[in-house]
Amino acid sequence: MTDIPDIIIRNGRVMDPDSGFDQVCDIAISGGQITRIGAVSDKGKTEIDATGLIVSPGFVDIHAHGQSVAADRMQAFDGVTTTLELEVGALPVAGWYDRQAGIPRALNYGTAAAWLFGRKAVMGAITLDAGVHPIDQMGAGAEDMRWSTEAADADQTKAIVAHVRQALDEGAIGIGIPNGYAPGAGVKEMTEICDLAFEYGTPTFTHIAYLSNIDPQSSVDSYVRLIGLAGATGAHMHICHLNSTSLMDIERVTELVAKAQAQGLPVTTEAYPYGTGATVVSAGFFSDPDFTRRTGSDYSNVELIRKHHRFTGREDIEKARENAPSDLVMWHFLDVEVNDEHRRLLDLSVTYAGGSIASDAMPWINEDGSIYEGLEWPLPDTLSAHPRSSGTFTRFISRYVRDRQTMSLMEGLAKCTILPTRVIEGCAAQMTRKARLQEGCDADIVVFNLETLEDRADFTAMNRPSVGVCHLLVNGVAVITDGMLNPDAAPGRPIRRETS
Repeated sequence: MTDIPDIIIRNGRVMDPDSGFDQVCDIAISGGQITRIGAVSDKGKTEIDATGLIVSPGFVDIHAHGQSVAADRMQAFDGVTTTLELEVGALPVAGWYDRQAGIPRALNYGTAAAWLFGRKAVMGAITLDAGVHPIDQMGAGAEDMRWSTEAADADQTKAIVAHVRQALDEGAIGIGIPNGYAPGAGVKEMTEICDLAFEYGTPTFTHIAYLSNIDPQSSVDSYVRLIGLAGATGAHMHICHLNSTSLMDIERVTELVAKAQAQGLPVTTEAYPYGTGATVVSAGFFSDPDFTRRTGSDYSNVELIRKHHRFTGREDIEKARENAPSDLVMWHFLDVEVNDEHRRLLDLSVTYAGGSIASDAMPWINEDGSIYEGLEWPLPDTLSAHPRSSGTFTRFISRYVRDRQTMSLMEGLAKCTILPTRVIEGCAAQMTRKARLQEGCDADIVVFNLETLEDRADFTAMNRPSVGVCHLLVNGVAVITDGMLNPDAAPGRPIRRETS
């Protein structure tokens, strides 16, 4: 007598982008793993009728800043089963994982080593504290910006590298390098950080150094610098949000990335399907006296999220920065709803062959600007984030794959599953069992209705969950059942770099 499967998913269109498997069949799950794919004659303890539905690996988001119960729940309705803070990261890393272990996480989670926080600490701007949310650490130190504008000397560089090395030894998945927030960091420092990434066989996750369409220090300059670091050090340079940091140079930088990849350089990238970015109001590039000319964007395109205030100029944003440097803002850099050229540029980044989809999801914040850590469901209407925190993957699949047919469904699913997983699985062995519908792999599975799949969040109602995800399993535990959240479900597990 064989054991009764815990769950059987029946008669769904099972699609596995890793192997190319695409067949209407059953999936049996026991002990959190997929035990059989095909015709399953047994009766399961729980059965899911997936007739007419797509059964896919759960989506893997390698760029998500939320990292909370609220963020997990919203991303679950977006089809996400693993959500990772890799662009910024955390420091200290062991303390970050300890803190997350005490939170009822619904999704798998993990972090990179925060190079920027090591830099801030060494230059006296912050005290490292695992209890402080990384986004709050991003805003800290605004009263003295030397950590952002000045090159580190030899001793400082040695201390920064030591912080990052310790974080890798504590299980960090790669190194987060948001260089755009500290463009003063010198090439010597960057090469040592990249040498460390190569030594540990782990990627870097980079925000380009310069946001400008004008030389010197243009977006193109930044991409050439990162590609050069890949060639000079051998480090895997994963370039974050190709769409937002390239501004009007998206076409040129995609050409450069493609040429680098064709030469075999370890360079990868990602994008999200929105023409609006988000960051902290204290980001140094907003203070550039030449901001408007260099970016082609007026200050009125920058909006304080919690008050929906559009800034009137540099003095206005400087005042907001002084009052609350960790406040989140949205930057409407592309007007994709009415501008055909802006829409074309966004499409180039989102559909880039071999590129991943990643949300850059922001934390949920209260009306006073503090980060929401509550457990209420549905999320209170008073909270704000960014629509991408709720609908990145459903927006991509519904608009780019289903409606516009810019690529096949299998290709679209690959950009949400196996492509981001391949960026990190070389250093995070747990990921070799995820993002795949194969026997022996973890049961991280999304079952969705392709016809009804839709993002619902917008810039006036960011807390509306996406629709169309019927079931979501994380490590074989149902987080969503028949389109309804199971609020007591907390099956998320830490994803960490293997340490000796």
